[in-house]
Amino acid sequence: MPTPKDILKKHWGFDSFRPLQEEIIRSVLDGKDTLALLPTGGGKSICYQIPALAREGIAIVISPLIALMKDQVENLRKRGIKAEAIFSGMHIRDIDRILDNCAYGDIKLLYLSPERLLNYMVIERIKKMNINLLAVDEAHCISQWGYDFRPPYLKIADIREFLPKGTPILALTATATEEVAKDIQEKLQFKTPHTFKGSFVRDNLSYSVLYVHRKEEKLAEILINIKGSSIVYARNRRATREIAAYLQKHRINADYYHAGLSMELRTQKQDNWKSGKTRVMVSTNAFGMGIDKPDVRVVVHMDLPESLEAYYQEAGRAGRDGQKSFAVLLYNEGDRQHLEFVHEISFPSMDVLRQTYRALANYYQLGIGTPEGASFEFDFNAFVKTYRLHALTTMHALRVLEQESWIALTESFYLPSSMMFKVDRAVVFEYLLQNPNVENLLKTLLRSAQGQAFLNFVNLNESSIANFLKIPIKSLQQQIAFIAKSGIIDYRPQTENPRITFLQERVPVENLSINLEAFNFRKNRLHERITKAIQYAENKSCRSLSLIHYFGEESTQSCGICDVCLGRHQVELSSGDFERYKDKIIRILTGNPTKEKVLLESFSFKHHTKVRTTLSYLMDEGIVEKEGNTYLLHD
Repeated sequence: MPTPKDILKKHWGFDSFRPLQEEIIRSVLDGKDTLALLPTGGGKSICYQIPALAREGIAIVISPLIALMKDQVENLRKRGIKAEAIFSGMHIRDIDRILDNCAYGDIKLLYLSPERLLNYMVIERIKKMNINLLAVDEAHCISQWGYDFRPPYLKIADIREFLPKGTPILALTATATEEVAKDIQEKLQFKTPHTFKGSFVRDNLSYSVLYVHRKEEKLAEILINIKGSSIVYARNRRATREIAAYLQKHRINADYYHAGLSMELRTQKQDNWKSGKTRVMVSTNAFGMGIDKPDVRVVVHMDLPESLEAYYQEAGRAGRDGQKSFAVLLYNEGDRQHLEFVHEISFPSMDVLRQTYRALANYYQLGIGTPEGASFEFDFNAFVKTYRLHALTTMHALRVLEQESWIALTESFYLPSSMMFKVDRAVVFEYLLQNPNVENLLKTLLRSAQGQAFLNFVNLNESSIANFLKIPIKSLQQQIAFIAKSGIIDYRPQTENPRITFLQERVPVENLSINLEAFNFRKNRLHERITKAIQYAENKSCRSLSLIHYFGEESTQSCGICDVCLGRHQVELSSGDFERYKDKIIRILTGNPTKEKVLLESFSFKHHTKVRTTLSYLMDEGIVEKEGNTYLLHD
């Protein structure tokens, strides 16, 4: 068999591996269960793609990100590697065909979304495959300690008994704390655990937290001073549009991106940014996953994310080429208040959960006793409008129902139009004689499918066909639908909507139940992550050290390039200001321990930064103590 380096050179054109890649690949090829903790941009996919090619058989890759699976399959095929993907929303015939090809053909990698492991048909076919590796991407999703827990991941270990003896598991993630890393290995039932951990230190990336009230003004100033490709992360879709418009008004080449745009428009915007036609992309966190653009010079967060895992991953999209780059967080008291609100609303009451479940069942007309597995396109906006539900509360209720394994939700993804002939050629030509008005179209479909459409579904490039026939694309789709009604073809129009799948039998709403212990555990963990994120923003210690310590990496060497190390966090505080703030703080705290939020509200917002500086000096002098979130005078 070829060596890993031979495979790397043949298919990717590289002469050498990135740090730790070769060691991880060797561990897997030696049959060892392996955990790879590689930071964003560390080249995780190579670590399972090469072992898959180095051994007889097929590798199964579990991934929760449909768009990423589709991209990887397309990229592998371009390199001459046979790969397939199965995810929610696919037709049963396509799934059946792909599984057959994986069991009896020469497919080398099969990508599966985790909820597919709940499907009996998939499990039965897996038993027939010669599997050489089970790879688990985004492995932190298996842990309730983590920030993106997904219950279907807990089923992954169950399929180990169906794998050939000695088949290793490779778990990969960019963001795992020590607790999460340990949990991953336990949940996946590692037999011979080997862990490879890349350093979380980014020597070329300067982290900064800037305390500002007018964030858009500061953003424009940053982008004027730091040239080059940039990403700006905003809280919601509306904000992406407004911020992009603000930057354009100030003659900064910017565009916006979010998951609510059509696939065609998202692809166009993404390509413009990757090629440099667009300099700044203002986006929700839907942007950036799987995009390998090494020359991003600055990533700006307009708001503090809910976890340092999310922040580190998103900020880490800057400077992958090793050149000096910047990760900037614009922060003020509103961020703290928003995250406190997020924690409060993220775990709805049972009444809200039951109301949401009832609405879903009514929306899809699911009677009590409807078996598990029902799957539908899901238009969230139409759903909440139909039942007059509060959008944010409903979104979190759906998330809890998913975590409790009642439903599974997929992100929006694009499925092109496809067709398959339902009759043989003789019937098709007889139909042509009887329907000359669709002769040109049907002959074009026959030519474009090259005979494959009599065996399987084939994708239709409707835009190209419409251009060839010189008719509007809407007219083309109507004609294809007309042929489909006659029973000659099976036609599936393109779709790019998210999907919802019911994982359990439909029960009376009063029988809906959740695991309260797990529910409360996740609630407490979210509070801990939010607290750590706020501490990162408000503490005055090296930003890089704060991040790597959070992920369990031991180091005492300050980065020397963040805002704290450069002294840019310092607040000008005159002696007179200090004495005035000091006197008022002592009056408030005398005989009355006070929470930080309440203490700050005793001063106007514009003074909060100086008040925090005064408090830090008073703690250094031993005048004030801090216990948890509460300040009190030292005895």
